[in-house]
Amino acid sequence: MSDANLQPQILMARQPIFDVKQRVVAYELLYRSEADSEQATFLGGSAATTEVLLNAYTSISDAGSLKRVPAFINLTYDIVVEGKIPDLPRKQVVLELLEDAEVDEAFIAGVKSLVDDGYRIALDDFIYSPKYDPLLKLAHIVKVDVMHHSYDEVVVLLKQIKPFKVTLLAEKIETHEKLEECISLGFKLFQGHFLSKPKLITGRKINTGQVALLQLIQELQKPDAKPEALQALIIKDPVLTYKLLRIVNSAANSLVRNVESISDAIVLLGIPQVKKWATLIAMTANPDKPEELSRALLIRGRMAELIAEVQKSNHASSYFMAGMMSGLDALLDLQQDQLLEQVPLGDEIKKAITTGEGQIGQVLTGVIDFIAGNWDTLPIDFDADLYDQAYRESLDWTREAMQAMAETD
Repeated sequence: MSDANLQPQILMARQPIFDVKQRVVAYELLYRSEADSEQATFLGGSAATTEVLLNAYTSISDAGSLKRVPAFINLTYDIVVEGKIPDLPRKQVVLELLEDAEVDEAFIAGVKSLVDDGYRIALDDFIYSPKYDPLLKLAHIVKVDVMHHSYDEVVVLLKQIKPFKVTLLAEKIETHEKLEECISLGFKLFQGHFLSKPKLITGRKINTGQVALLQLIQELQKPDAKPEALQALIIKDPVLTYKLLRIVNSAANSLVRNVESISDAIVLLGIPQVKKWATLIAMTANPDKPEELSRALLIRGRMAELIAEVQKSNHASSYFMAGMMSGLDALLDLQQDQLLEQVPLGDEIKKAITTGEGQIGQVLTGVIDFIAGNWDTLPIDFDADLYDQAYRESLDWTREAMQAMAETD
């Protein structure tokens, strides 16, 4: 693994939001690209929002880099109207509506649906107009750009907002005097470079094959889609598997147990949420990934699963999971212990990967040694015919799986 591959990538930026006592009570998560990492400007649009969501829930971030306070996430008109927001933790997010969104019936209906679902709404860079009254009735927080308004203009704006029960947030505070002025005007929340500039969040972005995602999304459109059918598509792409496991393990989902298979993960997450997350992943997928590494992981996982089936072991799909996840660290340029911390795998699977112990571990170790040709390390009593047959079948299965994906490219 090269040092270049291990270099952290810019995932997003965060800017603290303070209360009157200058305690951090929230962060705004902002899109930031590698190209403009030194600039204070942020890109807009649905793609930026999608990047922030996916980087927040499916990337490997610096330990402790995000404090457990609510996160403000910008939403565009399209995302609100089309209802493309996955299920997020209501207490941990505030959905911020951008000032350039068109306030029409579809947008208001979309915002109302979000509020009915229990989300808190913030209005960004607010300038009053009667057309915003329906949004003010739904909003919880109103952000006012105090740098681009005079004192008198802010006073007038606050009088217009006063009839609505919202919390006032002063943004773009550049001086101590402006902070004191905003406190005297009745603002309760504060944000700006004087208090804290946006800080970069770094980590490792994870790429996913476009074709596997398109096949998955197509299957998800079926009204009778079954977890088993979805699993058959998801396991064809190791990185997609990893991303969905990370999402299941995110703050948005209160896990009651670890997962033993992708089917388990789909049941825990729910098909509607799998559909939304898969759509978001597809929007930002990068088709460039090492095909041979993916092929090797699929062969390893399928071979372990076939052996488990012949030996009538319980939960053969867990053997597939162990086989595929055992080498995913190389595909993602991550340390194995770091990777395993990010996904809710069962203890037996993790033990099999890290120490080779347990029934799954014994099969996994045998499979790895067999594929590598390490004959001296295989047990004397191992079933050579079984391993040889499983290896040949796993080669055929992997070839067919990858060919099927290539044919739809």
